[in-house]
Amino acid sequence: MPKSYRDGLPISPDKFVDQLMRLKRGSISRRDFLGLTGLGVATAVMARELGIMPTPAFAAENLGDRMSIATWPNYHDPQTFENFKADTGVAVEVNVFGSNEEMLAKLQAGGSGWSLFVPTNYTISTYKKLGIIEALDMVKLGNFDGKSEDSRFTAEGTIDGTIYAVPKNWGTTGFAVNTKKLAKPMSSWKEFWDTAMAEGDGRTMVHDYQLTTIGNALKYYGYSFNSLKQDELAKAEELLLKVKPHLFAVSSDYQPGMRAGDAWMTMCWTNDGAQLHRDIPEIAYVLGK
Repeated sequence: MPKSYRDGLPISPDKFVDQLMRLKRGSISRRDFLGLTGLGVATAVMARELGIMPTPAFAAENLGDRMSIATWPNYHDPQTFENFKADTGVAVEVNVFGSNEEMLAKLQAGGSGWSLFVPTNYTISTYKKLGIIEALDMVKLGNFDGKSEDSRFTAEGTIDGTIYAVPKNWGTTGFAVNTKKLAKPMSSWKEFWDTAMAEGDGRTMVHDYQLTTIGNALKYYGYSFNSLKQDELAKAEELLLKVKPHLFAVSSDYQPGMRAGDAWMTMCWTNDGAQLHRDIPEIAYVLGK
């Protein structure tokens, strides 16, 4: 990039590269990238050269030259999309969301333009009931063998004998801790929430996702993660309101904060925990009790 162009950016070159890498990983949407960097539509030519916007290409069968996927932060290896484009000529646009509710609202509003989306399994029946998803053509999924999959992960995607979804990932919800910043060992959700209000004050993140955030607040008291009891949910709400002023952020895109050292502890999904520990060994993943 010419020096004169860099000097005109509203953010520093280092921060620009950081945001570009987040876009390539799927941590932010293209719209967010344009807004954060201030490039707007002027970035179209540069983006095409960088491979973050599709270029005209010969498409396999009738796929066209681009497709769009709605998914979660840091959920896919960018190389997968590069390989797909090389094999089919179809560029993949990645739209990132932090919760199933946000994803559903976008779909209900219409005009999302998504070809595929990656919801949590328990929401699939809702999408079917609302008539906003189609059954999968299993003939085109030659590498998928339902018989080799655990029924715990496939059952939710099959409704009245018809397959609407197949599993991509399964994992756990725990928390990631920078052990250089928070050296005291932790093994439970009670310790997580207590630390968030003490040594981790202003340095803790929780999911922008009600299932895991409320569920793990319930675990503070030893209640079931899936409790529907009003008195227990009221206690979880009380805890969350108490913790809120002590949080660094409420976001499902927590890797950037942990990597930058701004956050020292975060609610975390398995694959994110593995990625963070791989790149920053002092960040440990804990499956809280």
